[in-house]
Amino acid sequence: MSLEALIADAHQQGASDLHLEAGLPAALRIRGTLRVAGEPFAAPTLARFAHELVGPDAWPFFLERRSFDFSRTIAGVRCRINMLHTSRGIGLAIRLLAPFQATLERLNLHPDLKNLVVPTHGLVLISGPTGSGKSSTLAALIQEINVTEARHVVTIESPIEYTFRPRRAFIRQREVGRDTPSFEQGLLDALREDPDVLMVGEMREPETMRLTLNAAETGHLVLATVHSGTCAEALQRIALAFPPEIQGNICAQLADCLLGVVCQRLLFRPDLNIRVPECEILRPSTSVKAFIRSRDFFKLPQALETGGEHSMWTFDRYQKWLARRTNFFIPGKTADAPDAEPADVSPAAAVPLPATTAGPKTAGAAAKGAVMVAPPPPPTGGPIEIEPVEGGLGEIIKKLK
Repeated sequence: MSLEALIADAHQQGASDLHLEAGLPAALRIRGTLRVAGEPFAAPTLARFAHELVGPDAWPFFLERRSFDFSRTIAGVRCRINMLHTSRGIGLAIRLLAPFQATLERLNLHPDLKNLVVPTHGLVLISGPTGSGKSSTLAALIQEINVTEARHVVTIESPIEYTFRPRRAFIRQREVGRDTPSFEQGLLDALREDPDVLMVGEMREPETMRLTLNAAETGHLVLATVHSGTCAEALQRIALAFPPEIQGNICAQLADCLLGVVCQRLLFRPDLNIRVPECEILRPSTSVKAFIRSRDFFKLPQALETGGEHSMWTFDRYQKWLARRTNFFIPGKTADAPDAEPADVSPAAAVPLPATTAGPKTAGAAAKGAVMVAPPPPPTGGPIEIEPVEGGLGEIIKKLK
């Protein structure tokens, strides 16, 4: 069976993840539970899948690193893929992303989250455990900006998961390893690129966190993700990533620039046959800022309990709201109108970026991904839509030649 057929079958069964390992049958994660199906895969078969996915240019990079992160559209499904070397040979961990453009409504999130992207500067943190839908929520917030305001958005991701068609916003997406060597370099570059909004796909290293906080303090709206189980834990994790002597300064920065923290987890609804996110939402009231500044993170749950008037949500209150909600979006069943925008507002037109030569390792790591290219001009008066295409920078350069 081909990889395309495997992914198409997994998508049809509603799987969120597909795991392939030499000597083992395919494992599908469906509604949060792993299920195995089919016959064990031979090591040469998976090696062939892997080589076809990354191509000859990136293959030496994988052999050197023994792992490789990238994204592809396979069988019509956008996939985030981690290719790894194990004791049995080559394995693949494939995340199947939502087949629709992520929006707050389609993800069944609370409409209050729209208020997080109204300010022009500050920091919004999306947190939660692995596989809780943080990237989808981040994409939904970017899409909310995209269809409502004319802002310059720069995303730094590893890898690019959701591709955006610029509507009112002008959106540049950069992939770590292909378009920039690291999150740190991408953030430094972004500050010279006149951005209004920065999206940082992942904050793990202290330097990435420091640059993210600096960007939020210097007049940019910054959206980022961090792994945690609660809102308080997300903030504490950022503070504890730094040496003790500067944690006070970091907490002061957090208190000054924080716009909100969203911690989410996925809950399976048997009555709807879908998983819906349930959230804890922390907003920076006066007491919350004081607790962050004094590093009293253990007091934040109490502030959440009493912060309903400041648009804060505990998991318990959010669950009660979900229980009362009736208008859920169900993929494949709910009528899904195409994205629309007023005809009298046109987004900024994109122009092809000049070709650049990557360094030896970056070029080796290049994987086919989403690159924005300018289509023929649309009819006068209509909105300009720029559709990302597969193929990477190398394909674009070949066409220019």
